[in-house]
This record gives sequence, structure tokens and C-alpha cells, in this order.
Amino acid sequence: MKTIRKYYRKPLTIAAFVAIILTSVISTAYVSKNFEITRNLDIFTTLFRELVVNYVDEVNPAELIKTGIDEMLYSLDPYTNFIPESEIEDFRFMTTGQYGGIGALIMRRGDYIFISETYEGFPADKAGLLPGDKIIKINDQSARNRTQEEVSSLLKGQPGTEVVIEIQRAGYDENLIISMEREVVRIDNIPYYGLVGDKTGYIKLTSFTQNAGREVRDAFNNLHNEHSIENIILDLRGNGGGLLNEAVNITNLFVDRNKVVVETKGKISERNTTHRTLNNPIDKEIPLVVLVDRASASASEIVAGAIQDFDRGIIIGQRTFGKGLVQNVVPLSYNTQLKVTVAKYYIPSGRSIQAIDYAVRDEDGSVGHIPDSLKVPFETANGRVVFDGGGIEPDIQNDPITLSNISLALLTQFHIFEFANEFYRQNDSIPPADQFEITEEFYTEFLKFLEGRDYTYTTDSELYIKRLKNIAQKEKYFLSIEQQINDIEQRIAQSKEKDLITFSDEIKFILKNEIAGRYYKQRGRIVSSLNDDPDILEALNLFNDPQRYHALLNP
Repeated sequence: MKTIRKYYRKPLTIAAFVAIILTSVISTAYVSKNFEITRNLDIFTTLFRELVVNYVDEVNPAELIKTGIDEMLYSLDPYTNFIPESEIEDFRFMTTGQYGGIGALIMRRGDYIFISETYEGFPADKAGLLPGDKIIKINDQSARNRTQEEVSSLLKGQPGTEVVIEIQRAGYDENLIISMEREVVRIDNIPYYGLVGDKTGYIKLTSFTQNAGREVRDAFNNLHNEHSIENIILDLRGNGGGLLNEAVNITNLFVDRNKVVVETKGKISERNTTHRTLNNPIDKEIPLVVLVDRASASASEIVAGAIQDFDRGIIIGQRTFGKGLVQNVVPLSYNTQLKVTVAKYYIPSGRSIQAIDYAVRDEDGSVGHIPDSLKVPFETANGRVVFDGGGIEPDIQNDPITLSNISLALLTQFHIFEFANEFYRQNDSIPPADQFEITEEFYTEFLKFLEGRDYTYTTDSELYIKRLKNIAQKEKYFLSIEQQINDIEQRIAQSKEKDLITFSDEIKFILKNEIAGRYYKQRGRIVSSLNDDPDILEALNLFNDPQRYHALLNP
């Protein structure tokens, strides 16, 4: 017995000693970390106080702190953000899809803010506000030289409260005073669903706020019951994401129960989560196409990536945005909040869709070029090879729609916008959005409208010629090539004069979309574009070729 006691005493003594050492190390590390936090906060507080008291010019303490916070968070990742009290309502809108206000989109032109569109059935629409109305005052406060954010803040407020707007409208000699009662403005996740082609259902999903999954399910069931659809297109283009659980719910509509859709993994392992499908699918056999583009982000990428990894459907469009980070919202003092990145998410194949480098981004903010050497291959359920590195790469890639210089000039200088306003004032109705077309006669009227209006623009060719002239002058070659350069400039000028004809199809498409929006709001804009949409046409061609569809899913 003594031997036995001796045998057990030694390991227990060692274990106790190790435990004491580990506790001491952890405590030391914890105290050290707390000391560093306290020390640096003290330095920051002292510095801030001295700046406010001693700086040569007057400083705004709140703005100074906001700048400091923003710069600090900017050094981490693009999605960890400080939310001041003034922006809480906007943040709530992003997650719930609703806010207190009048239901109008606004834009800035010169010194003023204009109404660009109203949401059907909400106060601005019911009060008769029109696109092109110039906002002069809001509750007797001048709107001149205010930013869009400032005017938006003045228009928003508690539902049931009154807002009085003074506007200037084309065709009226005096300003109009319009009084409205703010309401809860709820923006639908699905602005439109319907039929494209003979038997193909189409669902446009613009956000992942609360109940997005239920709305997609209801739209699908209605299409199935009313039209007996044989194929389905889920359009996630321009969808910046939202609630992660809604992405799981939407994926669940088309894949079996108890499938892992996404896993989140962060620094604190106890908070890592696995999100599975919880319900039986509504249809796990119907041919499915998901449309994506460079603006499809976050929850959109989870849905597209999961559908691709399960080989459940075909992804068509352009590589997606590349945001695979999870944020939690932490309440701070004085009704402010911190949206902090706490994890990355991983889709069924095991890949992350987060861009490898936060800094490697294109002008639109989406993931930039990623060298093949940095990509890691993964496999879908059927053994297809897919890659990480940033975003979801479509199974069928289509070039993004790019506008010509003339179209951009007509848009940015508001000529198309103004023509649509004038047409709407003079015409009570147009055919349904899916039947409305810009005829040659109609286009001739638009060309007459442009007469005498400035829509100058500089082409890339002109910029290159200007650069060539500067370089040639520096290198003393200009005199020998001056005539050739002048000839090129003259030919470019002649070609530009024909741009309204050369790019007439493109301009007609934009005109049709803008005018349809005047009569049928956002729904009309979507419907009017469906027949000419290259991604939708690609999807319809794919559905008409079942052999190709199944070959893409089965390598």
C-alpha cells in the first residue's frame, strides 16, 4: 500500500505544480494585456485633451474622436465599423428593411437634392411627389447645400409624425407645399417575381432582411401553383447581403435537410457555429440558375456558393464581391454601436469566399485579380474543382454590361432623367412594362429633346491623342506627325457626331428602363429589362439544353 501511495503522490505533485505555473502564466498574460489597454487608453485620453485645449484652431471633439475611431478601424478590415447614434436608424434599416420616413429615393444635383423615385403606396407616392421635384425646404429648414445624408435624416422620423416639404416642380410658377405623415417604410426583399419564357420562374431578391427566406418560398410556390414552372432563376445581382440565417433558409428551399450550408470560425472557438438546413426542401429537383455579379456579396455569396458546392444549380454572371466575414453588433455607451468582425465563414466545400487581401480591390470595391498560385482548389459534391481566394466564380461567365461614353454622358448630365420626367408629365399612361418599347419615332423625339443641350464628353481615344501630342512635343516629333494627328482628331470628331445613332440600341434600353420606372416604379424597371437581359437569355438557353445543364454539374 505504501508503494502505491508513493506511486500516485509524485504525479499529483507534478500536476499541481504545472497547474500553478500555468495559472501564473495566464494571470500574468491577462494582467499584462489589461495593463497595455489601460496604458494606451490613458495616452489617448491625455493626447485628446491636450489637442482640444491647446490646438491653434477650434476643433469639434465629437468629429475628432469619430475620425480617430474610423482610422483605427480602417487599419483592421473594411467591415469593422463604428455606428454613431445618428446612423443607428440607417443600420436598423439594413437588417430589418424598414424605417420611419416618406418612402422616396433622393439624389444631389448642384446645390439641391431632388426626388429620384418614390416607393409605391408610401407617403411620398400618395402625396404626389414626382421624380425631378427639387426639395427647397423641409419643415422650414433650407435644403440648399445639404448633403444627401443630411436631407435623408430630415425626411426620416418616427412614424405618425408630420413632415412638410416645399418643392419646386417643372411647369409650375410657384413652389408647392406638401404635407405628409411619416410611416413605417418597409422595403420588400423581393421587388418582383414572375414568368420569363414559357415555363421558367424568375425571382429577384435584393436583400436578406428578416423573412427573406419565407418570401422566396412564397414566391416560388405561387409561381409553381399558377404557372406550373419547370425551371427557376434566382437573381442575386446587386444584392449586398444581410442576415446569415436567411441565406441558410433560402438555400434550404432547394437542398436536403441537415446539410451544412456555412460554418463560422473565429478567434474564440466557443463561438464557432455550424449552420445546417433545418427543413425539408420545397423542390430539390427543379433546374436552378442563380444570377450573380460583382455587387453580389456576403449572404448572396453564401447562397450561390452553397448551391454550387452541392451541385444543385448553375451560377451565371460575374465573379462575386468577395466578402466572407461575419460581424457582430456590440452596444457601446451613449447609444452607439460597434460592428466588429468576429469570424470568417466557410461554405460546404470548405472554402472561404473572403478576398485573400483586403487591399486588392477593384474600383467598385469587389475582389481584384488573384494570381492562380494563391488559389487553393476544393471539390464540390460531384467532384467539380472550385477555388477560394475571393468571391464565387460562376460556372458560366458573362461579361458585365458596360456603357458607352455617350450613354454615360446622357445619364450623368441627367438628360435621360429629364426627358423621362417631361414625358411622364405629358402622357397619362404607357403600355405594360413588358410590352413597352422605344420605337424609332419615339427615339426621334428624344433626339429633338437633346437639341441645344450640352452633353459633351471625352472619349478614351481623345485622351490618348492628347497624351500622344504632349509626348511628341516633348520629344520634338510633333511637327513631323502633326498632320496625321489632326486627321485622327477630325475622324474621331466625325464618329462622335454619329454616337447617338451608333449606340442607339443601348440608349433606347436605358430610356425604356427610366420611363417604365416613372409609371410602374421599381417593379417596372425590372420587368422592362427582362427580355433584353443577357444573363437571363443565357439561363433560358441553358434550360432549353438539359444535356448541357447536367453536363456542367457532372464533370
